[in-house]
Amino acid sequence: MSKKKLESPELYINRELSWLEFNDRVLREGLSDEVPLMERLKFLAIVSSNLDEFFLVRVAGLIGQRSAGLRRRDPAGLTPVEQLMQIGRRAHQMVDDQTAGIHEALAKLAGHGLKVLEPSDWTPDRRDLLRAHFTRQILPVLTPLAMEELDPTPLLPGLQLHVAAVLGGGEKEGASERVVVVPVPTQFARFVVMPADEGVRLARLEDVIAANLGAVFPGREVLATGVFRITRDADVTVHDDDASDLLQAVEEAVLSRRRRAAVRLEISAETDRRIRKWLVDWLEVRSEDVYEIAGMLDATALMEIVGREGFEDLKQVDWPPQPPRDLIGTDNLRQTLEDHDVMLFHPYESFDPVVKLLDEAADDPCVLAIKQTLYRTSGDSPIIRALERAAAAGKEVPVLVELKARFDEAQNVGWARRLEDAGCHVIYGIAGFKTHGKAVLIVRRESQRIRRYVHLATGNYNDKTARLYSDIGLMTSDRDMAADVATFFNLLTGYSEVVGWSKLAIAPTGLRQRFVDLIDREIQASTPEQPGLIMVKVNSLEDPEICRALYEASQAGVKVLLNVRGICCLRPGVKGVSENIEVRSIIDRFLEHTRLFYFRNGGHEEVYLSSADWMRRNLSKRLEILFPVTDRGLRGRLVDILKTCFADNMKARRLLSDGTYEPVARKGKRVRAQEIFYKTACEAVRSAEQSTTQFRPLTRPKQ
Repeated sequence: MSKKKLESPELYINRELSWLEFNDRVLREGLSDEVPLMERLKFLAIVSSNLDEFFLVRVAGLIGQRSAGLRRRDPAGLTPVEQLMQIGRRAHQMVDDQTAGIHEALAKLAGHGLKVLEPSDWTPDRRDLLRAHFTRQILPVLTPLAMEELDPTPLLPGLQLHVAAVLGGGEKEGASERVVVVPVPTQFARFVVMPADEGVRLARLEDVIAANLGAVFPGREVLATGVFRITRDADVTVHDDDASDLLQAVEEAVLSRRRRAAVRLEISAETDRRIRKWLVDWLEVRSEDVYEIAGMLDATALMEIVGREGFEDLKQVDWPPQPPRDLIGTDNLRQTLEDHDVMLFHPYESFDPVVKLLDEAADDPCVLAIKQTLYRTSGDSPIIRALERAAAAGKEVPVLVELKARFDEAQNVGWARRLEDAGCHVIYGIAGFKTHGKAVLIVRRESQRIRRYVHLATGNYNDKTARLYSDIGLMTSDRDMAADVATFFNLLTGYSEVVGWSKLAIAPTGLRQRFVDLIDREIQASTPEQPGLIMVKVNSLEDPEICRALYEASQAGVKVLLNVRGICCLRPGVKGVSENIEVRSIIDRFLEHTRLFYFRNGGHEEVYLSSADWMRRNLSKRLEILFPVTDRGLRGRLVDILKTCFADNMKARRLLSDGTYEPVARKGKRVRAQEIFYKTACEAVRSAEQSTTQFRPLTRPKQ
């Protein structure tokens, strides 16, 4: 099939609709009776946080295109207006399904002793208790806003709950009805605990405020109330190529989000029409952008219930991270890396060795320099503390802090200032590109020579999310790999002409072409006797050139197995085009985040890890790293990980050619990939404890 035909819109799924299908898979976990009840609430909360970000950025961007009159079609052939129409239909249905799921889950939770009471269920005694609590604790904090009487109208922040009320004229002669707004304070828990003889009884904070608004407006009658929430456009771009002070530019961009136009209005169902009309007119939103919710707005607050102590029988069994297999029985991390490469499979294996690597380097007098990229990190990061300590000890500590990591900009600005104060050389990357690659380089003087140690990974340097995200890291002292990583940092910190790489491939200069070349090589090596095989695990697949290359591979008889957690714009199972392509997605207790690539290569297998997804932004607008895994033992483990993912018949769903997903048929042995990965990590520890001979991967020849 010609290249032109492979660009046909019929072969591609719209990116935004594919993302909504991903969020629907999250929702299905929240609706599943097979999932522990508290875990169901967690997934139902994640659906809300996912939708928030989707509207903040993706929908906001499309609304901006619609307002500008743009009619450019996406690879699936849809204009911005057509995309918004389809998104609206799908998102409204999703919110309705989520609301029904929350009602069902809370009803079941009530059977276990935890009840979230509706105002209609409050007894007179409880009303009195809540009124007293409101008067003592909540009322002093409230800031009622007479929106129609203030000029200019106060700014209502996005993603914050507000209670609106219609006030009667009262005793003042000539006074007319007014709409007033009371922001729900964010410093309080969303659920108010009420005394109970047994079990737990909760009331929603917004209900308590709405029921007691008479105390806020003495002398005025509260005729009607309603709860609402605004989502504002957060699709703010920082043009760092012409920003003289990038720190200030990022801070200004973050602040500007607070004043941008509304792109979604969530409002409690059956809200008085006067409140609804006032909000729609004031915010200038279309009717299709209004989401009436017959239940709880901002379901992310369900995480408060999930995090409550007790009810352990309704929660998933804890899976504490295990010592990494390659480090069992050794205390000297540096000497281990001199002997062999080390693979870390998070969160099944602990992230602690990454922190230990940096801690030891910071305190080691022989270490001359520590270089690191930081895209997202935790609030109280031990990695930041290690870098500060290293700089204080006089070591060279250049750190790339990506200020444009969306929604982490403010925190990263804080880290940047803190690291600069500690004496680190803070770099903000190359103008026009986000630095998304994950790398650490440690330079150490050893016996009159210099040796370098490297950590590369598919995930961020965040000790908190390393317990929630499934990622893979590689530690090595391989000279060629270390030389390439050193060149990568030179590219980030100063003008550097890159003439070639020994082992790495880097975006945006050559990573897309490297992937296309690997796919093309698989086509050339494929024979009827030994068909080619490509196995890939990524978060998203959207890049048209990669899609075309995979279509060509399928047409050439190469088997293509894709495990794509989120967006997948490639359409599998199309006759004559993608019959040899299968796409699966796993949604389970951990967020699948690994980027892993396998090519059979005529029997000379190659395995790669990367920070990059197969997205245009990753391959064109970001600095990303692809690195090979050359150790034979580690390659075998990574291939096993891929095979286990494709064997999952408990948490996997299969993408159909119409863009929808169906559960994988549960045939044969029960396979739940994440459970197998954790059991394997535990078994490695038990085997080491029972054996005096420790397993070691194939040792790399001395260099």
